[in-house]
Amino acid sequence: MGIKDSIIDLMPGRLVRVFASPYIAGKGIASGVAKADELHGQQGLYSTVDLLGEEVFRREDVEAMVQLYFRMVEALKDRPFASISLKPTQLGLNESEAYCQDNLRRIVAAAAGHGIHVTLDMEDRHFTDVTLRMFRAIREEFENFGIVLQSRLYRTDDDIRKLHAKPCKVRICIGIYTEPPEVALQDKPAMKDKLFEQVQLLLDHGHYPEIATHDEPLLRRCLDYLDRQGVARDAYEFQMLLGVPRTGIQQEIVQRGQIVRLYVPFAEDWKYAVHYLKRRLAHNPAMAVMVMGNLFRS
Repeated sequence: MGIKDSIIDLMPGRLVRVFASPYIAGKGIASGVAKADELHGQQGLYSTVDLLGEEVFRREDVEAMVQLYFRMVEALKDRPFASISLKPTQLGLNESEAYCQDNLRRIVAAAAGHGIHVTLDMEDRHFTDVTLRMFRAIREEFENFGIVLQSRLYRTDDDIRKLHAKPCKVRICIGIYTEPPEVALQDKPAMKDKLFEQVQLLLDHGHYPEIATHDEPLLRRCLDYLDRQGVARDAYEFQMLLGVPRTGIQQEIVQRGQIVRLYVPFAEDWKYAVHYLKRRLAHNPAMAVMVMGNLFRS
């Protein structure tokens, strides 16, 4: 662990919480729904509403999470601009793959009944294979199910080729998890180049890329390339995090008639929000600078 990581890890949760409002919708399902409504109503932005929390071990806690997701589905119905995301380690993977897959399927089925799309989040490299297995099994049955792939991993090109015969929505991102050099790129520019290449690879295999980056040169590189290739503007979208200031290019893309979707996290237990913020700060120095800027402006 580096010095920067150590400092952030030791930061009191109450201090992290002071700066949460730009990056987290708040506490409780209603906060996530309200933020999704606000973003769409005021800026034309779409949302992926996310219940923070991972590495849940006790079965009773997993069952509580499943019930929260059922409530989310009910709360988000009749909102075509909102989707949800799921984490395997939040939904029983620490007990067994079969148990987790059953929980995922139950939630995806409930969401399908209301036309809500569900994205299966990708956690660190130790969970890649099992996450893809569960995704493929559930995707056979449901059309409203997508996946996340991380461009930093060497394996991702092959994972795209083997993903699924059915077209899928795929959030392609660099990834937040620090991975060792034997399995992942270490150079940020190389990761961005690989993400750019994988957008086209996804399209070549019939999938719908959800291009997740805040890097404006990379965004413009993708836009220019996709326009020159004549790719339909409804064949892909862009995704960013709530709170990261990219209003200019977001509105530019919205004015093109395309989707910009923000990841909108909320917490039922504040410890998960603190963990999320600390991890984002540790792995995104630019976000840390923005948070410190908020400190001195407050």
